[in-house]
Amino acid sequence: MDRSSEDMTSKVCIVTGANSGIGKETARALAKMGAKVVMVVRNQQAGEEVRQEIIKETRNEAIELMIADLFSMDEVRRLASDFKKTHTRLDVLINNAGGIFPTREVTVDGFERTFALNHLAPFLLTHELLELLKASAPSRIINVSSAAHLRGKIDFENLQSEKRYGPMRPYGSAKLMIIMFTYSLARRLEGTGVTVNVLHPGVVRTHFGQNDASRSRRLMFRLLGPLFKSPEKGAETSVYLASSPEVEGISGKYFVNCRPRKSLKISYDEDLQERLWKHTESLLTKTEPSRKSTSSE
Repeated sequence: MDRSSEDMTSKVCIVTGANSGIGKETARALAKMGAKVVMVVRNQQAGEEVRQEIIKETRNEAIELMIADLFSMDEVRRLASDFKKTHTRLDVLINNAGGIFPTREVTVDGFERTFALNHLAPFLLTHELLELLKASAPSRIINVSSAAHLRGKIDFENLQSEKRYGPMRPYGSAKLMIIMFTYSLARRLEGTGVTVNVLHPGVVRTHFGQNDASRSRRLMFRLLGPLFKSPEKGAETSVYLASSPEVEGISGKYFVNCRPRKSLKISYDEDLQERLWKHTESLLTKTEPSRKSTSSE
């Protein structure tokens, strides 16, 4: 599906995890449409190489780089603050960054890193930018989930995999959480002109998870890689939700291959959504600079 004919001139878009894979192709496609694209990456050098590549290919000079380690909630807040200091509008926020990890490790804030990167970071970044999105309406939020959410579980006694750890369960659970966040946020945004949708990009031929994967998983990637989607194809639904007039005003939906689909049944449980929302807010409150300085005194 070619979306390059859509005109995104004057639109300001943020794409997290934009230096490789689906994020890179999403940024490239939006740049081709004339959008001003802010690429959020962790590595300055790698990000700059991709930025220059996209500028050269698309002849769109309005491609910016912002550096942030999304494992850190302080970094997420700084990213949002820096963006608001230099930009007066935000038309599209694409929470694309994600990861799957073979062993359990915690971030600087003490969160299990799969949970932090795939759920807490997009939740916090969205909230930090929400007023700007409202002021820029009509605007769009796009969250990248995965069909792995079908293997996810919302267990408040083990949300951060303290009891046992296997890479797919926390990843699937975090992707289920971001779907539930999307549905809950859509209700809150009714009447604001801001829409929020979530998607599964398909099984994509990228380096995602391979550096951190077990030997058997790396072998699986090599053997089955030719059957997977290309990163360009994997980015199509993100680009569609960011740019297509067909989804103007549509909110609170889960998309696969540019079409709305049903997510896991439990993801529609509004009571569970609200409990997860409040729990997430509680965890993030503890990472606020004032709270951390008070607790360390």
